[in-house]
Amino acid sequence: MEANSIKKYNKWIVALSIAIPLAVAILFRVKIDLELPVFLPPIYASINAVTAVLLVIAVWAVKNGKLKLHEQLIKATLVCSALFLVMYVLYHMTSNSTAYEGDGILKWVYYFILITHIILSVAVIPFVLITFVRGITNQVEKHKKIAKITFPLWLYVAVSGVVVYLMISPYY
Repeated sequence: MEANSIKKYNKWIVALSIAIPLAVAILFRVKIDLELPVFLPPIYASINAVTAVLLVIAVWAVKNGKLKLHEQLIKATLVCSALFLVMYVLYHMTSNSTAYEGDGILKWVYYFILITHIILSVAVIPFVLITFVRGITNQVEKHKKIAKITFPLWLYVAVSGVVVYLMISPYY
């Protein structure tokens, strides 16, 4: 891969790694008086679950030499992540946040999972983008090296998103 192309990708990675969390933070503060025709949290939680399953299958595919399937699964996972993000922001722009009403140890577990989910959901963005670019530019060894970090981070974000939803769902 040509050095100029990689530099161009790197600029996009940096820009998106900053722009996505910044846009989410800004849009989180915007409230739109609109009632959505569907209740989004179970939908975007399900998308997180699908993301987790696709990630696991993608790792299985690459370990079994099914590189084209791996690529298709990762692209589908990226689409799921983008859909999740759009629905998550849309929900929070049209609805008030729901407070967790549990107590005792479950309250601490909930907040631990929520806080680590939020922090890692921001931190994983550049990892996902770098890993994807290294894959599509055929930098196989660099791709494998960073994928070993990206996979568990991304999987944790997807699974913890589902857990957070399940824990807060009684309070909607």
